[in-house]
Parts: sequence; structure tokens; C-alpha cells
Amino acid sequence: MALSDTKLRTLKAGDKAFSESDGGGLFVEVMPGGAKVWRMRYRIGGQGTKQEKITLGDYPTYSLAEARSWRDDCKILAGRGLSPMALRRGDAIPEDAAPAVKELAQAFIREWCLKTREKARVKEEAAKEADTVEAFAMRWYKEIAEPANSNPRNILRALEKDVIPAIGSKQVADVTVTDILAITDKIKNRGADQMALQTRNVLKRLFAYAIAREKTQFNPAAAIEAKFIASAKSRDVALSPEEVGKLLRAIYQSSMKRAHKLALHLLILCMVRKSELIEAKWEELDLEKAEWAIPGERMKKDKPHLVSLSRQAVAMFEELKGLASGSEWVFPSRGSLNQPIAHSTLNVAVRALAIDVRDFVIHDFRRTASTHLHEAGFNSDWIEKCLAHETKGIRGVYNRAQYADQRREMLQWWADFVDSQIKESGGKVIIGPFGKAYQSAA
Repeated sequence: MALSDTKLRTLKAGDKAFSESDGGGLFVEVMPGGAKVWRMRYRIGGQGTKQEKITLGDYPTYSLAEARSWRDDCKILAGRGLSPMALRRGDAIPEDAAPAVKELAQAFIREWCLKTREKARVKEEAAKEADTVEAFAMRWYKEIAEPANSNPRNILRALEKDVIPAIGSKQVADVTVTDILAITDKIKNRGADQMALQTRNVLKRLFAYAIAREKTQFNPAAAIEAKFIASAKSRDVALSPEEVGKLLRAIYQSSMKRAHKLALHLLILCMVRKSELIEAKWEELDLEKAEWAIPGERMKKDKPHLVSLSRQAVAMFEELKGLASGSEWVFPSRGSLNQPIAHSTLNVAVRALAIDVRDFVIHDFRRTASTHLHEAGFNSDWIEKCLAHETKGIRGVYNRAQYADQRREMLQWWADFVDSQIKESGGKVIIGPFGKAYQSAA
């Protein structure tokens, strides 16, 4: 059923984003924080061709009539073989396009791309003076948090994932202790106690800034003691060899998606952080050289990191290449090939496993690898380099060599060791060129 202005005005936000279609590929997406965003799906050249999704902007900044006009123009361009998304991105109009097609593209750029950018600029300027949590939080992030933190992405992720969807539309002065507790409780219910504590700390800093800017007189996050959310002490969980075997057998015997099984296995083998893996792009990987070059902007310390890939890891990435369906992401989202899976996806998958293994979190995989490599007698500097940890002092200066050969041999030993734990309990994991499923010895 086609949309109406009455229906658009009365659409209420829920716990999750949802969409309402107007037909012809046009739909409005209602975000948990209340924002209503116009988007459109179309195919270049018609049925059976590549599908794209493009965003116009929010309602009511763009009226229903404007959104429908935009939809019609997008469909005309797509029918002529041009990508509206590419034009909005700023890509050049193909030189070999027919004159009439070029004229259509130029008109689309004038009427939609340039005007859309100007509307967005005007809205951003207006938002600077707004006192909603969303507007003020983004202002605080850009002006204070981002310049002052070496790794501000975690702060931004907390704001976008948990804070803004919950209280983004509220006035800063209206936020209560109950609101903050609702946010931290929801995060804890995902099994992420430490993330709940970190989010409370972000909110504490945000509202301290709000007090300084005279937006409120009360810090609702400061009223909640950290001990009531989670213990801040560092974890020391390292899975035993037997637990590693149990875990991987449970993973491969489960009903979770094959790509997620491989992702969890790779986290154990490659010793990288979860975000570094799930945000990986194919352009970072050279499977012929068995190397994965993670750019600095995706690393915790903002320094590029080179991962030597074991034979098992290469086989897994080769399989994942086929599963990615042409996406630039190694682990594309189920809903869109243009973005990676959510950060909670693997956590949810692990929590669903019926497995007799002590309480652990995915980050413990790194500690597990480090523990067993140290116990096996490998050089601590090699291990720290694999973890992307910096060696301080004189040793850090002296050890400029990256220990590339030693790390490669060590990670191959680790991959073989992990495989042996799976096989010792009566089965084996078949990957890559050797097959695509867990098979028990029975």
C-alpha cells in the first residue's frame, strides 16, 4: 500500500529499525531513535541485474512528493544503465554515454545531488544549536572526544549503537538515571558487561561536558556507580587445549552460517580483534602471499598491522571469497552486501552454543593463543607483534625487524596445534580445498 503524509507522521519507532514501502522501490526506514529516512532499491538495467540501494534523506526534510519525484528520476537513470548512487558519490559520468543520457545525469546531479548536500549542510548547522542528546552527543564527539582520544571509534560506536537509538530524541536536560540504566541493562543482556561499563563512562563524560555548556545541571551517568554495572578488573581467561577443541567442534556442528563458523575459527588462528576481522575488506588480503595487511585506521593504535596467514587460514579465506557474493567486505551483512556484519553477530552466535566450556568472551581467543604460544616456548616479542602490541623501551627500538619469518612459522604451528585439538576428540574440521563441513570420525 502506498504511503500518505498522515501515515508518515504517525509511524512510531520501535526497538528495531523497520521499513514501510511506497512502491516502485521507494521506502521509508524508521530508526529506533525516531528518524524516518527515505531510501530506494533499484537495479541497473532492469530485472536480473545488480541491485543497489540509495538514500535521499529524512522525512519531513524531504516530503513524500519530493521522495516520489526522486524515485522516478532514479528509475529513469537506472533504466539507462547509470547508477544514481555512483552519481551521488561524485563518480564521473561515463565518457561513452549517449548525449541524452549525459544530459539526464547532469540534471540528476543538479536537482538531487547538489541540493541534497546543501540541505544536509543547512540541517547540520541547525543541529549545532539543538539540545537533543543526538545533536549534542555528535557535537561533543567531533569537538572534544575525537581530537582527545587515540582510538575514538569505540566512543562513536557506543553512541551510535546504544545511546542515540535509546535517548537520541530526548532533550539533554530531560535524561534521567532510569534512562542510563535502561541502556546499560540492555547491553548487559547481550552478555557484554564490560561494554555496558564503557558506555556508562562515555555518557558520564558526555554529561560532564553538557553541564559545562549549561545544557543541564545533573549528570545522570555519574549517579550510577561502576560496581553496579560490571567489574572493571581485567580478565585472565585462557581456554585450555581441550576447551578449544570442544568450542570448535560445537561451532562446526551448530546451525550458524558457514561464514560465521569460519570467522570464529579465524579469530582463534589469526590473533586479531573481532572488529579487525569483521570489518576486513578483500583489498587487504593477498592470498597468494598468505598475507593480510590491516590499515592503520582500523587498528587500535592507528598503526598498520601485517598478519601472516597459515595454510588453514588461507583455505578459509578462499572459501569465504565464494560466500561473499562479490562484496568488497569479507563478511558482508545478510541485509546488504555494502556493509559488514554487525559487531554483535558473532557474540550472539557463540552464546547460542550448547557447550561445556567455562564463561568466556570472544576477546579471550587472543589471550588463549598468547598463553599457549608462551607455554610452547615461542619468543615473547614474536607473540606481542602478532597481537599488534608495542614493545616499549630499548627492545622496542632494537627490534625494528618485524620477525616476519618467525611469526609465519609460529602461526602455522598454532594452526596445526588447534587442528590437533579438534582431531584428538574424535573428529576433524575439513576446510577449503579439503571440503566444507565438520565431519565426525564416526
